[in-house]
Amino acid sequence: MIRVELPQHLQTLAGVGEEVLLEVAGPATPRSVLDALEARYPVLRGTIRDHDTLERRPFVRFFACARDWSHEPQDSPLPAAVASGAEPLLVVGAIAGG
Repeated sequence: MIRVELPQHLQTLAGVGEEVLLEVAGPATPRSVLDALEARYPVLRGTIRDHDTLERRPFVRFFACARDWSHEPQDSPLPAAVASGAEPLLVVGAIAGG
């Protein structure tokens, strides 16, 4: 099981707590985890990734094992600690402004 921590606004939208558990088919990659997340919670489609391109939205970041995974290729294997469920994949809403 993969653990995914979501920001408050996505928790509210999906009607879930801070952390969700997901079964991921095949290797744990950012793409496979997000595919599983959107399949289980269809209301999240288009909130984390663009509907058409499936690219990460600009103000959403991914962190795994204290490392920023936001700009890694979507099919890069996530760390073993995330794949085993020992550590969560964090989905974080970035803040910008001045």
